[in-house]
Amino acid sequence: MSDVIKAAVAKLNEKMDGGFDGTAKFAIEGEGAIMMDENGARAGDDDADVTLSADAETFAEILDGSLNPTSAFMSGRLAVDGDMGLAMKLGAVLG
Repeated sequence: MSDVIKAAVAKLNEKMDGGFDGTAKFAIEGEGAIMMDENGARAGDDDADVTLSADAETFAEILDGSLNPTSAFMSGRLAVDGDMGLAMKLGAVLG
């Protein structure tokens, strides 16, 4: 597991108060993937209700709060595949 994935898992678990209602995957280009579900965040590449894809820099900016997830999506820096409603809920938690 890459250092980027390890750091992102830790940050996501800090941001999330408990679990997540559904399954989400963060696919980070060149680094791997992170799964979010009722148990929190972990490294993994399973099927999910929604997949959010971006480069490591974009995910880092979203996690540190310097980039709003909606802005990242609207500018094309973040791709979303699957349940858009679930992506919006996740964006609200992260943003």
